[in-house]
Amino acid sequence: MNFAIGKSIERKDAWDKVTGKAEYTEDFPVTGILSARLLTSTCAHASIKRIDISKALAVRGVRSILTGAQCPEMFGPLTLDRPALAQDVVRYAGEPVALVVAQDEPSAEMAIRLIEVEYTPLPFVLTPSEALADSAVLVHNQPNGYKKVMTDVYPEAGTNVASRYKIRKGDTQQTFTRCDIIVQHRFCLPPSDHLAMEVRTARAEISSDGTVTITSASQSPYAVRKQISEAFLIPSGQIQVKVPFIGGGFGGKAPVFLEILAFLASRSVGGKAVRLTIPREQDMASAPCRIGLEAEIKLGANRDGLLRAAEMTYWLDCGAYTDISPYMSKAIAADCTGPYHIENLSCDSLCVYTNHTYATSFRGFAHESYTFCIERMMDMLANQCGLDPLELRIKNAIHTGSSTPTQVVCTDSLMGNLTECLNKVKSLSEWDGGKLSLIKQDTVRAKGVACLWKTENPPTDAISGAMITFNPDGSVNLNTGVVEMGSGGQTNLALILAERLCIAPEQVHVVLPVDTRVAPEHWKTVASLTEHMAGHAVMRAANDLLQQLKQNGAQALGYAIEEIQVSNGRVFSKKNPEKFIEFKDIVQGYKSASGESIGEPALGRGGFMLKGLSMLDPQTGKGKTGPAWTLGAQVVEIEADLKTFSYRMISASTVMDVGKVINPELMRAMIAGGMSMGVSLASREAFSYSDQGVPKAPNLRTYKLLHIGQEPDYRVGFVETPETNSPYGVRSYAEHGIIGIPAALGNALSAAFGKELSFLPLTPERIWRSVKEAANDSV
Repeated sequence: MNFAIGKSIERKDAWDKVTGKAEYTEDFPVTGILSARLLTSTCAHASIKRIDISKALAVRGVRSILTGAQCPEMFGPLTLDRPALAQDVVRYAGEPVALVVAQDEPSAEMAIRLIEVEYTPLPFVLTPSEALADSAVLVHNQPNGYKKVMTDVYPEAGTNVASRYKIRKGDTQQTFTRCDIIVQHRFCLPPSDHLAMEVRTARAEISSDGTVTITSASQSPYAVRKQISEAFLIPSGQIQVKVPFIGGGFGGKAPVFLEILAFLASRSVGGKAVRLTIPREQDMASAPCRIGLEAEIKLGANRDGLLRAAEMTYWLDCGAYTDISPYMSKAIAADCTGPYHIENLSCDSLCVYTNHTYATSFRGFAHESYTFCIERMMDMLANQCGLDPLELRIKNAIHTGSSTPTQVVCTDSLMGNLTECLNKVKSLSEWDGGKLSLIKQDTVRAKGVACLWKTENPPTDAISGAMITFNPDGSVNLNTGVVEMGSGGQTNLALILAERLCIAPEQVHVVLPVDTRVAPEHWKTVASLTEHMAGHAVMRAANDLLQQLKQNGAQALGYAIEEIQVSNGRVFSKKNPEKFIEFKDIVQGYKSASGESIGEPALGRGGFMLKGLSMLDPQTGKGKTGPAWTLGAQVVEIEADLKTFSYRMISASTVMDVGKVINPELMRAMIAGGMSMGVSLASREAFSYSDQGVPKAPNLRTYKLLHIGQEPDYRVGFVETPETNSPYGVRSYAEHGIIGIPAALGNALSAAFGKELSFLPLTPERIWRSVKEAANDSV
C-alpha cells in the first residue's frame, strides 16, 4: 500500500501563493532600512581614469558611497577573479562601479546619477571566436594568477581560455577514415536572460556583537555564508542567511552577487540595515546571465546511420568573469554526445572570457545549448542516410553495456531506457516519419524530434541534511536547507517523508523559509538534485525517527523492539495489531496509566553526502561527475508559412524516464514549464549588443518572452526505470523539460524551410535571411 508515492498532492507552498500571503524578500517592512543603488559601467571594456563622487556626497540623505578602491576582495565559486565593484578596469557594460547608500530610494537614485566616471576605452571581444583570435585583447591579463577555489579549473596563460576539458575515447581519427558518411557543421548561439518574475534583491545588517544577517532571494544561502565568511574573515557562525520564498530562479539566483554588495553597504554605515534592489533593466544588464555557445561538430557513421566517431569543440562564452562557467564547460564535455553510443570520441570544451555580462547556471546547466548542436547534427545525418530521424536515434540509443563520454559503463539504473522513451513519444506526438505535410499553398506542417540526457556536476562531497520534529497531534515538521522557488522540491520531500512514515502527506508540515542557523545545510537548490540528495537525508531522518518510535513502543507495549511496527499514525505489535498507541500519545514519550514516564521525545535527524563521484582526468576526461542520468525524447510540431517565414507551434511532446512517478501532476507541470521555457528561448530570446559591446535596450519592452496564447499544446508522458540508489527510484527531472525543445524546434523548421538552421533564436527574420543567403550562394 502506498501512502503518498504516486499520488498527486497539493504543493506545500500553494495556498500562501494563490492567496497572496507569500512573502518574498522585497515584501518585508522597509521602515528604518537604508536604501542602496548601483552605478554600472557604460563601456564593455575600459580603464577607469577618474571617479568623482563629490556632487553625489552632497545629496541630502546620502550616508555612504563605495567604489572599487574600498573593496579589494575578490570573489567566485571556482576562481577568485571577480571584484564586488570594478577595480581600475571594467570588463562588461553593466559591471557595478559604485554603490550609494542613502536614507531612501530617491536620494540614492539621485546620488547615483551625479557620480562622474571618466573611462579610457580598451579593445573588447564579444564572442569566443573573437576572444581566441591571435590578436585578441586579453580580458584578464593573468587569468592563471587568480586563486583557485576548486582545483579542477584549468586557465591557460596568455589566452582568454578560463578552463578547458578534454574527452578522449577510442581512436577517432583512424575511425573517420573508415566511415561511409561524414557530416560537419558550425553553430553559434547567443547569451540570454533568466528573466525570473522576481528581480534579484538582498538585505544586510551587522549587529553590535558582529552578527551578520543577510536576507536574500538566493538559491544557495550556504554559499552566501561561505563566500562572505572567507572573503571578510568572519567566522561562519556569526553569519545568518535567511531566504523566504523566491519568485523564480532557474539557476540565476545561485550565484553570490547582490548579497556581497549589501554586506559592504551595511558595513559602510556602521552595520545599519540596508536593502539593495536593482530594477529589471539593471538586473538584465548587470546580473549573471545565460551562456552563449559556439560549437563545431563532426560525425562519422556507416551507410546505415550507425555512429562510429565524433569530433567536437565547444566554446562557451562565460563573459567577463567565470562564476560557475568552467563547470558548465565540464558538464558539456561529460555529456557531449547526447544519449548516443559512440565508441570513438574527441571533444574539447573551452570556457572563454569575453566582454559580455558574465554567465552563470541556467535551467539545464548548458545542456539546452549543446543539445541544440548535437541534435541538429543527428537530423543532418538522418538526411544524408535517407532515414527517419526518430529511427536513427533508436538505432544509436545508449543502452546497458554502452559507455558514456567519460567512460562510465551504462546500466538500466544509471541511464534509464531511451528506446522506450522514443517509442512512446512516437505515439504521443503522432510522429509521421519527419515528412512535410502540405496544408495549403505555401503552408506546411513539420515535426522535429530531439533526445535529451543530463547528469549533474556537484562537488564530489556535496551534502544535505534534514530534521524532523513531532507536533502534539502526531503530525510532523520537516526542516531542510532546500529553497522553495517554484520547483516543488519541498513538496516532494514531504511526500517522501510521508511514504516512509506511512502517514498521509497532509500530516507533514514543511518549514518553507530557509535560515542557515536553523536548517541543516543543503549544498544548493540547483541541478535538480533535491529529491536525490535531500531525499536521502529525509529518508535517513525518517529511519532515525522510526527507530525511536519503536523503542518507545517496545517499552510502552511490553514487546521486543523487533515486534514493533509503525504505520498509519500508530505504533503497534506485529503479532497483536489491535494493541496500539497513536502517534500523539507516544511521540513525546509515553505516560502509562499509573503515571510512569516511558521513552523519550522522538527527534529525527539525517544527513547525506554524495559518494562515488570523481573529477575528470585532465587528459582523457575519464570520471563520474553525477550520481545518475535522466534521459528522454521530445517532439515539436509547427505550421510554417513558406512565403512570410512565420510559423506557429502546434504541439510539443515529451517522454522522460523519471525512474518513478512519485507526484504525477506536479511532475507533469514541472516538465511542461521547462518545455515552455525551451519554446520561448528557442523562438525569440537573445541579448543583442551595439557595435561598442553595450546591451541594446535590456528591458521587457524589447526582450520578448512567450506570452499566454502563444503556447503550443504540451503533452507529457513518462517511462519508469528506477534509479536504485535514489529514494523510491525517482530520477532528477525538474530542469529537463527545456533541454531538447530548442533542438526539436530547429529540426522542425529546418525540415519546413529546407535549410539547415544552426542558430538561435529561430525568428522569422533570421530564418528568412538564412534562406536568402543560401539562395544567393547557390546562384
